[in-house]
Amino acid sequence: MAGGHLTIDLNAVRANWHALDAMSAASVPTAAVVKADGYGLSSARVASVLAEAGASWFFVAVAEEGPAVRSVVPKDAKVCIFGGHMAGDADLLRDHNLTPMLNSVEQIDRHLAELPGHAFGIQLDTGMNRLGLEPADWDAVRARVLDLDPVLVMSHLACADEPDHPMNQMQLANFHAMTDGMSVPRSLAATGGTLMGPDFHFDLTRPGVGLYGGFPYENAEPVVRLDLPVIQTRTVDSGETVGYAAGWVAPGPSIIATVSSGYADGLIRAQSDKGMVFAGDVACPIVGRVSMDLIGVDVTHLETVPDALTILGPHQGVDGVADAAGTIGYEILTSLGQRYARTYIGG
Repeated sequence: MAGGHLTIDLNAVRANWHALDAMSAASVPTAAVVKADGYGLSSARVASVLAEAGASWFFVAVAEEGPAVRSVVPKDAKVCIFGGHMAGDADLLRDHNLTPMLNSVEQIDRHLAELPGHAFGIQLDTGMNRLGLEPADWDAVRARVLDLDPVLVMSHLACADEPDHPMNQMQLANFHAMTDGMSVPRSLAATGGTLMGPDFHFDLTRPGVGLYGGFPYENAEPVVRLDLPVIQTRTVDSGETVGYAAGWVAPGPSIIATVSSGYADGLIRAQSDKGMVFAGDVACPIVGRVSMDLIGVDVTHLETVPDALTILGPHQGVDGVADAAGTIGYEILTSLGQRYARTYIGG
C-alpha cells in the first residue's frame, strides 16, 4: 500500500474521558465534544464508545453534524449544537432530537416560532466575543427564556489553556454575574476549564481535545498513531537539492527517503525543514518542502531504512507535530486526511 496508516485507539479515548470525568464531583456529568467528525477521528465511533462509558451529553458544532451522533447514542442522550438554531435547521433539529444552544435574540425568536416546545439551551458571551448573548441582550430576554426551562446555560473560556491568564477569572466572574440564582444547569468548562478545578465545573463539564490526547491535558493517553510508507530512497551528493524550489541543500552525501504523505493528507506545509518523523526511537528530519502527496526525510544516520516512518506515535504526539508547524494540536487532528487506511482499536 502506498498510503499512510492511521491507528485510532478508542480505548484511549475512553480512558481519557474517565480520567477527565473523575476530576469533577460525582454529581457533575462529563459531556463529550465530538464536533468536526470527532476531531477527525469519526464522531459516530467516538460517541458510541463514550455513550457506553457513561457519557449522556454530546456536543457538535452545527446541526448537520448531529444525525451521525444521534444514530449511535441512546434516545435520552442529549446531542447539543454549539452553533444554535440557524435558518433551515428546524427539520434536522426536530427529526433527530437535537438541542440547539441559542446564541442570539434572533435565534431565540426563530426557535420559539419554528419549534415551539422543542428543547434548547442558551449560550452566553462572558468575554470571548465569539458566540452567545451579551449581557444586555441576556438581561432583556432572561425572564422569558427561563420560564421555558432551557436544558443548559453555558459559556466558553477564551484562555483556559493558560490557567493563570486573567481572562479566566474575569469570565468566571461574568458567568456568575449573568447566571447566579437560576435553577437551570450551567456549564463553563471545556478541557482546560475541567483541569482548572471545581470553581469552573458548575453542573456539566464538556471536554473536547483532551479526549483525543491533546494539550492542555498533558496526562492524556495518546489516541492516534500515523505510519507513513517509504516509497523510494536515493543518495544525493553534497550541494544537491531536495524538493520544490530547491529548498534543502545537502550538506554532504545524504540518503533521502521519499515518503507517501503531504499537505493533502494533513501534513501542514509549515513543517517543511522543521518537522520530524521517527524510525523506531530515532528521529529523522523532514527536508525540503512538504508537497501535496510527498515529503523528503533525511535517513542518512540510519543503519537500515524501514518500510515506514512514524510521524504520530510514542515519541511525538499531535502537539509535537503542531509545534513544528507553528500551529495547535486541534489543527493536526482535524486535518488528518481521508487517504489514510484506518484501523480502530477498541470500541
